[in-house]
Amino acid sequence: MFHYQAPPDLLKDKIILVTGAGSGLGRAAAISYAAHGATVILLGKTESKLEATYDTIISAGGAEPALMAVDLETAGDPEYLEIVEVLATEFGRLDGILHSAGYAMASVPLQHVTLNAWNKIMQINLTAGFALSKYCLPLLQQAPNASMIFTSSRAGREVRAFWGPYAIAKHGVETLMEIFYQELENTSKVRVNSLNPGPCATALRRAIFPAEDPAKRPQPEDLMPLYLYLMGDASLHENGKQFEAQDARF
Repeated sequence: MFHYQAPPDLLKDKIILVTGAGSGLGRAAAISYAAHGATVILLGKTESKLEATYDTIISAGGAEPALMAVDLETAGDPEYLEIVEVLATEFGRLDGILHSAGYAMASVPLQHVTLNAWNKIMQINLTAGFALSKYCLPLLQQAPNASMIFTSSRAGREVRAFWGPYAIAKHGVETLMEIFYQELENTSKVRVNSLNPGPCATALRRAIFPAEDPAKRPQPEDLMPLYLYLMGDASLHENGKQFEAQDARF
């Protein structure tokens, strides 16, 4: 497990966008970022789940978050332009983006993957991360320094049969991170890294491994030290790297 003790004010006055903030790792990260001083923009598909995250942050005394209910499966240029317009008007900058939204299905041979399933997995896990990064980059560049974190997976760093379109999308995420890093390295104060949380008790994990006992896996909250480290100023020197939240493997 990655060990890091974040100071209470690690993210004081920072504006951070978290996708998939209604559940799982995105929810845990949003709550943790808010607990360390950030104003968090909660982006996800289901408004009621975002509201539950919002209520948890407010109840804990955090800064009031912003809510953005967006379906990343169907979002196109108009939706992303609207997101950026709202963020620019309300905040003027972004200090960080955590790309945590994801979608997966049970492991099957590629031969049996439907085109609809393929497109949905690619859209949510890969295309949305590209589009949101592309459109939000000018806001990130308005910050003194900014962090962009892509959520990867062991499936995006190895090749195994039956890992299907989810693995292909995650390999794409790693390439996307690397290209953004190379393009921005000498021209921007935006650092770009990928984070593999490893197996943990989330709905996405259950979708891939429905027979697995979630009680045997870490909770999302257990993995927050690395999420905090990569978003805070202690990681200003970290750029273009692949991180692991825990030592456990699939």
